[in-house]
Order: sequence, then C-alpha cells, then structure tokens
Amino acid sequence: MKRVIMLRHGQSQWNLENRFTGWTDVELTDIGREEAREAGEKMLQAGLLPDYYFTSYLKRAIHTLEIAATAMDRCWIPVIKDWHLNERHYGALQGLNKAETAAKFGDEQVHIWRRSFDVAPPALTLDDGRYPGNEGRYAGLAFEELPLTESLKDTIARVRPCWAEIIEPKLMLYSTVLIAAHGNSLRALAKMMLHLSDEEIVSVEIPTGKPWVFELDDNLGVKKEYYI
Repeated sequence: MKRVIMLRHGQSQWNLENRFTGWTDVELTDIGREEAREAGEKMLQAGLLPDYYFTSYLKRAIHTLEIAATAMDRCWIPVIKDWHLNERHYGALQGLNKAETAAKFGDEQVHIWRRSFDVAPPALTLDDGRYPGNEGRYAGLAFEELPLTESLKDTIARVRPCWAEIIEPKLMLYSTVLIAAHGNSLRALAKMMLHLSDEEIVSVEIPTGKPWVFELDDNLGVKKEYYI
C-alpha cells in the first residue's frame, strides 16, 4: 500500500494577523511551530513514517517540515523543494488585512476572490515590489511561469505537473511520502487524488498542522483518506 500524507503548514504570522499571504515569505508563529511538532509526533505515534518529503519554496512550509521531521527523528529523509507547491498567488491583495479588504471592496467581492474557482484577485504590476521576479529563488523561471495573480483553477494547473512528473514517480519507488505545503496547493492535490468537481473543491477546508493521510492502491487510486 502507498500513502500520501499532506500537511498544511502551521499558523504563520500573517495567518495570525488575518492577512492575505500568498507567495509572501512569512515566518511561523510559536503556535505554528507547536502545531508542526505535534504533527510529527502524531505521525510517529501512528507509525506513518515518510520515506520522502516534498515542500514549497516558502519558509512557513519548509520550517513546518523540518520541525515535524525532527519530532519523528527523520531529518535524514530526502526532500524536494518545488515552487509549484507554493500557495496560491493572491496578487495585489497580498499583505492586506482581510477585514480591511472586505470593508474597502465589499464582503461579496472578497468572498468571490477567496472562494470562487476561476476568479483571480487584482493582479500585481511588474514594478510592484511584491512581484516574484524580484526574488532570487525564482531567478531560473521563465517570465510566463511567474504569476501576477492566481485563481484556484490557476493554482491547480500549476500544481498538476508537480504531481504527475515529480511526486507520482517517487510514489512508485517509496511507500509513504509527506507533502508539507499550503492550503490551496494541497487542495489542488486533493482535487486530483479524490477526483473532486470544481464545485466540490471550493468548499474543502484544510486545517493547519493536521496530517491528512491518503491510502492508495498500486495504481495510486485513493482507497481511504483520514486526518490524524
């Protein structure tokens, strides 16, 4: 049997401040670090020990993985960091307080940006300091790969090749993999594995720091899924 364990990063500083985060690289809070440690302990107690790790380019996910791996005493496990697993890019909303954004644009519009399947928030401009092309970690990416904003649909399209070309091949070699990433990139993976409709995926909520286990058959079809 194969297993995929998905772990949304622990609480970040901007989660705490109720800000749109996206690709902005913010730290975990003390609560977030504790959530990561507890996640590692839960996996250890359940005997769900990963053979391979995946995470994004963002330190809230990377640090969550490192803390959980330490709690499992499995820091030596190989890891792939892939920008395709980054959080959804929230465009010009990044850094804005969600309540203040709702007061400015209206609750209905903000709800559409956050919860619709294919409507993206306002885009960044290329001269905006938040544009990911300004960061060295993305220097190797082509211009068309760098988002200015994303809908959930866009995020799924971005994550799909990571699943097909990187994660699936490792699953053929290893029995259990852990993916420490973000709410929307993990929703993208869940949509693919569970074959959820566009309407179903928008209502899926993934809690921070709680391992979500998918048991797969030899063809990587989901037999069972549960949280621990």
